Amino acid sequence: MGKKTEEASQPRLKFRNEWKYLISDWEAYVLKQRLGPFLQADPHAENGMYMIRSLYFDDMWDSSYNEKMMGVQDRCKWRIRCYGCSDKSIKLERKLKRGAYIHKDSASLTRQETDALITGDYEFLLNHPAPLCREFFYECRTKQYKPKVIVDYDRVPLILDEGNVRITFDSDVRAAIGSFDIFDATLPTLATLEPGKLVLEVKFTEFLPALIQKLLPSAGQEFTAVSKYTLCYEAAFHMADPLAGVVKTNR
Repeated sequence: MGKKTEEASQPRLKFRNEWKYLISDWEAYVLKQRLGPFLQADPHAENGMYMIRSLYFDDMWDSSYNEKMMGVQDRCKWRIRCYGCSDKSIKLERKLKRGAYIHKDSASLTRQETDALITGDYEFLLNHPAPLCREFFYECRTKQYKPKVIVDYDRVPLILDEGNVRITFDSDVRAAIGSFDIFDATLPTLATLEPGKLVLEVKFTEFLPALIQKLLPSAGQEFTAVSKYTLCYEAAFHMADPLAGVVKTNR
């Protein structure tokens, strides 16, 4: 009886649907025009767009990368995320993946805490007030999680309250190299997508309105399980030619 009561008291994780497409710039332009009358711009996006920078962590076996490449259905990724290389809003995030469904937990970090994690100092997490941070301490201690690669991209987000729908257009996906300092806007980057392509993501919880679904790319187009982390991991660890791809500097 005690065991059942304990299990019942634990909150159930709420998973969201996540669909991904690899589309062309032209397809993205047309889709934005079609969706415009029905969705609204995310109020957090200045001028309709913002730049996202995420520092991904992986364990001593590179499990996050290898499990994705092997097609493991239940996976977990840890990252620190900021916007525009600013320290105004910093989040530690854990993303759980179950097939086509995702669940994300997050906890706020300070600049000092973030700098500590980047250098491998995670002891402070043990006494952190956020449960997620304490869980990350356990992961770091038992699986030796360390910074792996920085992922940058520019996002145009559209939202709809009905169904908690969020549609994003992620362009210029690139791996920042040379340092794990996520606040350094001058880090050189390596492009990961072929020119003229971007990632379309469709997330929703309760339902996806039929009108919106009809406007999305058809089944014959590129429905993909593309992972920005694996793309940037491969770009950053391209051992045959470390400078392969297009190198540019964020300024």
